[in-house]
Parts: sequence; C-alpha cells; structure tokens
Amino acid sequence: MNTPSERPGSRRRVSMGDVARHAGVSAQTVSRVANGTGTVVPETRERVIRAMHELGYRPNSAARALKLGSFRTIGVLSQTLSTIGDVRTIEAIALSAAEEGYATTLLPVHATNQADVDRLFSRLQELAVDALILNLEAPQLGHAAEMLPPGVPVVYMDPDAPRARAVVDTDQEGGARQATEHLLSLGHDTVWHIAGPEESRPAARRIDGWRGALEAAGREVPDPLRGDWSVASGYREGRRIAGREDVTAVFCGNDQMALGLYHALAEAGRGVPDDVHVVGFDDTSDARAYDPPLTSVHHEFSDVGRRCIAAALALARGETPDPFSVVTTKLILRESTAGRRG
Repeated sequence: MNTPSERPGSRRRVSMGDVARHAGVSAQTVSRVANGTGTVVPETRERVIRAMHELGYRPNSAARALKLGSFRTIGVLSQTLSTIGDVRTIEAIALSAAEEGYATTLLPVHATNQADVDRLFSRLQELAVDALILNLEAPQLGHAAEMLPPGVPVVYMDPDAPRARAVVDTDQEGGARQATEHLLSLGHDTVWHIAGPEESRPAARRIDGWRGALEAAGREVPDPLRGDWSVASGYREGRRIAGREDVTAVFCGNDQMALGLYHALAEAGRGVPDDVHVVGFDDTSDARAYDPPLTSVHHEFSDVGRRCIAAALALARGETPDPFSVVTTKLILRESTAGRRG
C-alpha cells in the first residue's frame, strides 16, 4: 500500500492524520510527540516516531523551510561546555557554519535524570534546523537515536553511535598511542595515565591507545587514574602518584589535567621533566605557556568543524557524505619531555 509520500506525482504533504492512522493512535497524540508537549508513554512515543520516519513526515515548520530551500541553520547538541576541548570544537563548528552562510543553534545537554532527558529531546521537534550535529557522551547516544526529529539528518561525533550515516571523530586511540610510545622511547619502564571520566567515549579510546602501546612493548599496565577533564581532577589524581619514585612518566587525557598534575608534582618536590616526563592531549593554545611547555597530542579543531559542517550540509542536500571521517593527530614535542632517562 502506497503512503501519500510514495504516490508518484503526489504533492500532498504527509499529515498528522496520516501518521496517526499508520501508528494506530490519535492525531492529538501525534501532535504531542511532534511538538514535545504533554505526556506520551515511551512505547507510544517510539511507535509514533517510527511512523513519522516511515512516512517521511516533518512538522509544519520544516515543510515551510523546504519551500524556501532551508532554514540556513545547523543545530548542535553538546554534552558539556566545561572543557576547553568541547568549547574549541563547538567554536570550530560555528565558524565553519558561518563560512557556509549558516547559523548554529546550540542546545547543551545537562539533564540529570531521564525525565529531563525526555523533555530535552522533545524540544528538538521545535528546532528550525536543516541538520543536527551531536557531541554527546555514550549514555545519551542510544536515547538520542530514538528521540531525534524524523527527517532531520544527523552527524555524530562518536563512531559507536547507533545507525549513524555520518561520523566525524579525532583519532583518539592513535594519538594516545603516539604519546605513550614517545614516553617509552625516553627510557621509562612504564607510563601512568590520568584518564577522562568513565562515561566518556574519547576517554575510553585514549585508554585503549595507551594500554595498547604498553602491551605491545611488553610493559606493565598500571590502573588508570580517573579524572573529569578538569585541572582540579588532574591535581587530585596527581597527588596520588606524585610522591612515588617509580612514577617517572605520565600521559594525561587532556592538557587541563596535565596542568593539575604539574601542581601536584611541584608540591611533592618533583620537577618536570627532571623527575617526571608529562604528555597531554589536545595541544590547546595554553600548552606552550606551561612551565615547562607541555608536550601534547595535537588535532585540528578547525578541521573537525569543517568536516562536521560538510557532512551535515551533504546530508541536508540528500547526498551521501563520507560515513566515517577521522581527523589525524600529531605529537608536538616540548620541554616537558626533554631529554632521555637512564
């Protein structure tokens, strides 16, 4: 049986009534789901959203945009804006969008319980955007796939995202491997790691690269220390190892935690690089101003932004972008790893 959107030559837009009949619910229920208002049980919401996808239904605001061409706006969902890396990523996306004549709408995802998450994703139905870019951590990805507005193309920044048609990511694992191999080349028996939070996919992939390099070299793999990307967490975890003479090399999951480690080592009377070699990740602009300047894994945030926008616009035009675009990394050597040991 052909749906209205499938009939050759048909110009009639799929209506809420069409969706309601397809899903076996009332038009009022479809309206609640489409507009993010009222209460709809999860099973019914999923059935309505599935019907919207199957019929190609888009809310009225989207239909008006199709007549004009587009909204000229890209939506960006981000788990956090508290780290330099995330801020630089969002900035790069916004600048790249502006270069293409598009605005960006930012929706921070700071929900603390499932009800807040549901309300947040329901609001997406009201966003007047041509495409969405998701910079989310693992717990939100599966839920996002179920709650995203039908008919709006999505670019993910996580290779494990469900049913993703386009992913942009940095070579997290390769960069961590470079950092660890560099430290081992300086004569260290092993390399300790101050990692990002457990729920973070980038943190997990950086752990994989660090662990893989140690295992390939036949070295002991210490338990990773868990930070939260902040300077304070780098200092907290750094205090646990700063006084240990067997700790001579540390790879930090980002530059901010490396700065916290610097402070912990200084309090313990240990110097960088005389007593401990330190490597960070992100190569933020402040890394060269650390004392001593920090060796760090560099990746181009501007390249991440350009690739995200290029993929989003390609999807919005009905094209097929590269399904998995990886931004390469490069280790930038500075004084924090100067000289060999032993």
